[in-house]
Amino acid sequence: MEMMIWNTLLSLLVGFVSWSLKEKSLELTRLTILVNKTREEVAKEYVTKVEVHTDINRVLDRLDRLEVKLDRIMEASHARQQQ
Repeated sequence: MEMMIWNTLLSLLVGFVSWSLKEKSLELTRLTILVNKTREEVAKEYVTKVEVHTDINRVLDRLDRLEVKLDRIMEASHARQQQ
C-alpha cells in the first residue's frame, strides 16, 4: 500500500513537472516569435546610423555644389559691375 502511494505521488510530481516544462516551452516559443516580429517592425520604422550618414553626406554635397555655383554667379556679377 505504501508503495502505491509513493508511485502515485511520484507520478503526480513527474506529471506536474512535465506540464510545467511544456508550458514554459510554449511561452518561450511565443516570446521568440514576438521578438522577431518586433525586430521586423523596428527595422521598418527606424534608420541605421549608416543610412543617416549617407543621407546627410548627400545633402552636404548638394549644399557644397550650390555654394560653388553661388560663388561663380557672384564673381560673374562682380566682374560685370567692374567693367
